[in-house]
Amino acid sequence: MGGDHAPDHIVDGAIAAARLLSAEIRLVGSADALRTALARHRGLARLPLTIVEAPDVIGMAEPPAQAVRRKPGASIRVAVGDVAGGRAAAVFSAGNTGATVMAACAQLGLLPGVDRPALATTVPTRRRPAVLLDAGANAECRPSHLLQFAVMGSVFAQLALGVGEPRVGLLSIGEEETKGNDLTREAHRLLKAAPVRFLGNIEARDVYAGDADVIVCDGFTGNVALKISEGLVEMVELLLGEELSGTFTSRVGYLLSRRAFRRFRRRVDYSEYGGALLLGVKGVTIVGHGRSSAKAVRNAITLGHRFARERLIDRVAAGIAGLPVSQS
Repeated sequence: MGGDHAPDHIVDGAIAAARLLSAEIRLVGSADALRTALARHRGLARLPLTIVEAPDVIGMAEPPAQAVRRKPGASIRVAVGDVAGGRAAAVFSAGNTGATVMAACAQLGLLPGVDRPALATTVPTRRRPAVLLDAGANAECRPSHLLQFAVMGSVFAQLALGVGEPRVGLLSIGEEETKGNDLTREAHRLLKAAPVRFLGNIEARDVYAGDADVIVCDGFTGNVALKISEGLVEMVELLLGEELSGTFTSRVGYLLSRRAFRRFRRRVDYSEYGGALLLGVKGVTIVGHGRSSAKAVRNAITLGHRFARERLIDRVAAGIAGLPVSQS
């Protein structure tokens, strides 16, 4: 029930995923609203779709902590409860990020050695995909949290992206270790002694260069960086469209280059990645963009299915076990 286009885009994406996967998909929310959204489609009788009634919804603008406490029947609480109770293997939400994070932490719990979870989102680079975390779970962080994010991100990059020895960069305002604020300077000191391949500080302009496989920052900075990037991509596409439709010659050039433009769109489109994994909790939790399209929802569900099947959370837990990630 969460997101700017719920429940229609959520249902559309779930149906598309159900046609691809051999797994039950549980639609959690108002049964009446979900049946109405499902009624727009045909040929659903054989699809493994189940409606789970949840009478309450947490709005995008509601304070997460208060809403999660006051609404035990909220769709996100019911959905996370299904994972905690073993009735589901993963949860996806495009709704209130704070509420999703709080529900996951409260009902699933944190992995041993983890003080704060982090949203790990996949970003394109000139070389290969990289992971940026935190992308919005924690607006305020301590240096030890960034250390934990680096360790979890490294394990995630190894398992999910196939990177043998992930290179970790700390997002700051300058490459020198003395640059930045108290948070980044102290985090730099901790990361130098951490069991990761630490490159040092990287600037915002280098996030997409491909030098780092894991980019670490606090959730406020990471979320702002992602939103700016999304806006830039949309502006570039708009300007390209205007230029390419301007003259006959440019239209011909566009027709000849359509395949290249489609490849470009796939490389920079956030919906191709589906959503961000909430690393650090004891269950597969995928958080989608509030504007998630049906395509993004389908890809997020597919991602959650893959992570659950490959027991990614157990492997992340094993990867960080015994490592000094809880330093103050």
